Amino acid sequence: MFGMDATYNLNGGFKPTIKRFADLDGPDFFPTPAWATYALIDNEKFDGDIWECACGDGAMSKVLQKTGNRVFSSDLYDRGYGEVGHDFATTDRVFDNVITNPPYNSAEKFVRSGIEHSRKKFALLLRLAFLEGANRQKTIFSRNPPSRVWVFSERITFYPRGAVQKGTGTTAYAWFVWDKLAPPKTELKWLEPGYKRRYSGT
Repeated sequence: MFGMDATYNLNGGFKPTIKRFADLDGPDFFPTPAWATYALIDNEKFDGDIWECACGDGAMSKVLQKTGNRVFSSDLYDRGYGEVGHDFATTDRVFDNVITNPPYNSAEKFVRSGIEHSRKKFALLLRLAFLEGANRQKTIFSRNPPSRVWVFSERITFYPRGAVQKGTGTTAYAWFVWDKLAPPKTELKWLEPGYKRRYSGT
């Protein structure tokens, strides 16, 4: 259940949820704004099919289809789009590319599964703070560092489905891209500002 944040409306200004909370039982989720997905496909080329493995209501899948690649969509829960009931953390499927915005409480599981079940590229939309943490350094970044981290110059605002879209986000996000054809090093890159204005409403 959503509880109303007492600071949601301060001095006439609106603040979206401070953080995305764990989607434990499935009915609540945070669709990805179209402009955030456009920022990825404008800067990364994907050769072959694409799997959006936490597709929700299809917000990201619909943008990915504009690449001209075949896009397969699935989700563990029924949110009105794609194949329902498929658990990416235990999958045996393999695609050329995997692109998704993972559930808040499952990011590390998605990294491990994505590395194993993508042939070419694997891209996750994550908090920039995902780079932090001793455990991640030992279990993820020292063994399978991302090839590129694309930092957003503009803040992404995630709204629960049906929420009034006002205000701006308070958390920095980035696209983490594992490219299996790239050298084993990490490049830090910045996305140019303007995607939100250019693609909002698309």
